[in-house]
Amino acid sequence: MAVILPVLGQHPEWGADCFIAPNATIVGAVRMGFGCSVWFNAVIRGDVNSITIGNESNIQDGAVIHATYQKAATVIGNRVSVGHNAIVHGCTLKDHILVGMGAIIMDDAVVEDYCIIAAGSVVLSGMLCESGYLYAGTPAKKIKPVTEEQRALLNQLPDNYILYSSWFKS
Repeated sequence: MAVILPVLGQHPEWGADCFIAPNATIVGAVRMGFGCSVWFNAVIRGDVNSITIGNESNIQDGAVIHATYQKAATVIGNRVSVGHNAIVHGCTLKDHILVGMGAIIMDDAVVEDYCIIAAGSVVLSGMLCESGYLYAGTPAKKIKPVTEEQRALLNQLPDNYILYSSWFKS
């Protein structure tokens, strides 16, 4: 059974048609929209600051979503895919974003719409990732514009995770 806990009177909340894996952890001031999925061993820890996740976003296996005490909340938009073992910490991710496997996004960074953060990349604190670009490396750098094929992936991937989560709801 998933670990769902209040912290200092703040209870996690989520909308309709969400899937939360049986070993996911969601605590504290966490607000998720509808159609989201939180996968196996993912941790969303709203203990020291708030975490807001929009509609139809997916937090994949082993990902950690956290914030910074009295400094940086975490805001994740609509139709965002946070890849396996990624860390999203005290930052803002707008809409239609892919955070690749093992990527790290640090405090006060802002990732605008239709961005891809490549697997293993590190987006440094305070960095702005401009809309429509692929970022890669450590530290992450703007590599090239997102192609039409990649944009289609950003639009399709959340639907894939909605489908996958439906397999566990019956």
